[in-house]
Amino acid sequence: MDFAYSDKVRALQARLLDFMDRQVLPADAEFRRIADSGEFPLAIIDDLKAKAQAEGLWNLFLPGLKDDEPGTALTNLEYAPLAEIMGRVPWASEVFNCNAPDTGNMEVLHLFATPEQRERYLDPLLRGEIRSCVAMTEPDTASSDPTNIATSIRREAEGYVINGRKWFTTGAIHPNAAVFLVMGRQEDRAALGPHERHTILLVPKGTAGVTVVRNVPVMGHHAPEGHCEVLFQDARVPLSARLGEEGAAFALMQARLGPGRIHHCMRTIGQCELALELMTDRALERVAFGKHLAEYSNVQDWIAESRIEIDQVRLLVLRAAWLMDREGNKAARVDVSAIKLAAARLQTRVVDRAMQVFGAMGLTPDTPLAYLYAWGRALRFIDGPDEVHLRTVARAEIKARKSAHGLSRGGYFPRAG
Repeated sequence: MDFAYSDKVRALQARLLDFMDRQVLPADAEFRRIADSGEFPLAIIDDLKAKAQAEGLWNLFLPGLKDDEPGTALTNLEYAPLAEIMGRVPWASEVFNCNAPDTGNMEVLHLFATPEQRERYLDPLLRGEIRSCVAMTEPDTASSDPTNIATSIRREAEGYVINGRKWFTTGAIHPNAAVFLVMGRQEDRAALGPHERHTILLVPKGTAGVTVVRNVPVMGHHAPEGHCEVLFQDARVPLSARLGEEGAAFALMQARLGPGRIHHCMRTIGQCELALELMTDRALERVAFGKHLAEYSNVQDWIAESRIEIDQVRLLVLRAAWLMDREGNKAARVDVSAIKLAAARLQTRVVDRAMQVFGAMGLTPDTPLAYLYAWGRALRFIDGPDEVHLRTVARAEIKARKSAHGLSRGGYFPRAG
């Protein structure tokens, strides 16, 4: 395993950092001002997207990008340091058409869409003309076990009828939101196994019977594009709206969750680097009891521990990316669970230390730390809670030991008797 960045990646890093400095950071205050007023800063985003695409910083996330599709096809390993840079400004990924949930949706559409679906949804998504949403999580079920998902899909002669309630549907109030990927339980498949009952439908925004109820705040923070509660009441779509086969929802969602999870982790590392930089700068500037905070051993410990932990998680992320590139997304399933757990916990630890060094200011909007802490805490639920990922890693470890029991018991200890 060689995780050194190639000359190609170093050049892209330099170009991306330059773009962030020239274009994104100067727009940050105005973006947040408009977003805080309850609107989405579409004009800012559209202007920056056009510039990013013109500079060749576009669709960097999709290894399977074809020659006739816009963007730069990078491996997961090549994309990792670039996603880290984008993550330093939470809204920046959309500028480069590398934002969630669109990246995961483009992945799954790339794999499973019909020609008609590609033309209607995938092509405009790749061009950055529309946004998409995933309606999966439900308020009335434990969605950590997706077999619980209860939104009803009823097949009729000419289409499907959807009834149910979803929430944390990201992007549902974005001005360019065009389609929901809705996962529901198909009524006529109730007698089948628990992983064969669910289907995914492509539901256009504006479909009769689809209502965006509210933008759900995350620890007091409202996302301008929305993490929304959405109600489906006798919403009808044609048979051509089905993505993949009936009952194949689990296979499709697994195809999108692996890349989606690792992208979150890549961006998290960038946010932790930002928090560490802010913490260190504050410690060098702030004086208490006659000394700069950086002179106190406990603050030095926080800085050192943060540096070590960030580097550890980065290496885990790069290893998972390398494995995905080398052996495919499925082979990296356990590694992706491990980094999803480690990265989310890392963010709350590092940001918490930075907030402590900043004092009361760390609780305010005067720094990005309060938002980054809230988002880090949310990441412990997004794309599966910690407990699910712990179970995945534990099961793999137990299975490996069971396989080894025929050779030894505990490695060094002889069998009793």
